[in-house]
Amino acid sequence: MKLFKTIKYTIPVLSLIVLASCKKFLDVQPKDSVSDSQTIVDRASAETAVRGIYRALSADNYYGVNFVSVGYLSGDNVQWTGSQSIVQQFIDHNVKADNATVSGIWLAIYTTINRANYVIAKLPGVTDATLTTAAKNQLLGEAYFIRALCYFDLARTWGGVQIVTTPTISATDKNGIKRSTVAQTYAQVLSDLNAAEPLLSLPTTQNPVRANKETVYALKARYYLYQKDWTNAENYATLVLGDVQNYTLLKPYSAWFANNAVGTKESVFELAYSATYTNGHRGQWQPPANSGTRQWAPNAAFLALVNDPAIGGNRSALVAKTSAGLWYGNLYYRSPATDPAYIIRIAEEYLIRAEARAQLNKLDVAAADLNAVRERVGLAATTATSQADILLAIENERRIEFALEGHRWFDLVRTGRAAAVLGVTDANKLVLPIPVDQLNVDPALTQNPGY
Repeated sequence: MKLFKTIKYTIPVLSLIVLASCKKFLDVQPKDSVSDSQTIVDRASAETAVRGIYRALSADNYYGVNFVSVGYLSGDNVQWTGSQSIVQQFIDHNVKADNATVSGIWLAIYTTINRANYVIAKLPGVTDATLTTAAKNQLLGEAYFIRALCYFDLARTWGGVQIVTTPTISATDKNGIKRSTVAQTYAQVLSDLNAAEPLLSLPTTQNPVRANKETVYALKARYYLYQKDWTNAENYATLVLGDVQNYTLLKPYSAWFANNAVGTKESVFELAYSATYTNGHRGQWQPPANSGTRQWAPNAAFLALVNDPAIGGNRSALVAKTSAGLWYGNLYYRSPATDPAYIIRIAEEYLIRAEARAQLNKLDVAAADLNAVRERVGLAATTATSQADILLAIENERRIEFALEGHRWFDLVRTGRAAAVLGVTDANKLVLPIPVDQLNVDPALTQNPGY
């Protein structure tokens, strides 16, 4: 099955990207024997190369399945129903350095970075009368945005990592690069977001499958939340929330994913799939009765919460039950599996702003943002009034709201709540181990403490 591919390469090269998901087509495939100057030479090849970055982002080992699974398997909403010990390691918070899933995720993220690096390096030099400045800026801005997202995900998953900003041609090109600090890695995220922002335009129509200026604002809001820069988190979330023409909370909760919905106003950034380029999430969540494997499923604690009308509201649509009484997650349900992968929703921006405002002691408006999310699922206004109670209410709301979207583990780590909620008292376990196959081929890499 897809989840357990073992990959034994270091920083990926473009000629190796097929490994990220062999069933998916590639838009750009420069080979080692072809000069890299031939890969992006005009508007058509530039557009194809940028589409290729999105393909890498949506691969099985990245947002297609495995990276997202770390966020919920390591949390407290999901149970593993299979027998593979490498998945149970995430639930037990005892991940080994030879875990094949970890290796696959690492490679997939650096594959995406490498594709972005090609565009960033080559696109500025392209001369094509049909490639207007605005079009070139848009493509370049998208590459910077996706590279920022990649380094953000690396930083919150592994801490400081190798920062690579030029394209690689061979598998050993970047050997010898030492790991940057966590602060330096996050600084790269902000640098790329700052580069993307002026290049991208504000959306004139709603199109969440391609990055725009407000997509940058949304990720900046999340970035600043992780940095505990509450003022900037509030400000950037407000910029997105102010665009009511393109983004709004939908009623009922399921309106953004049910009935084959795609690209709704709930979505700030999502990834598209098709019948020939399918989303791997569906097979993992759906039960055998629906031609899935149900390798992971909602656990009893989450089912009790989401099915309680006073807590879950109408978010019970996230789960379903077979005729035999088997509960399963129902966010990814389409057949063929054309479900989008949801990366940023407008509900997150409300809860980012709520949390930032609560931290700034703006309790009334923090509660108002929290209540916007609660009201749309049919819940009464929060009864929390103190700062501590409002922050806990936001944490609990995020648990249900994003239960199947991979936020929970990262939320508990960034807020320092993993010990109290999950019993993870070893700080070393708050990040994953560097894959052992990467350490074996690059002596410059060092392992995270405790692994």
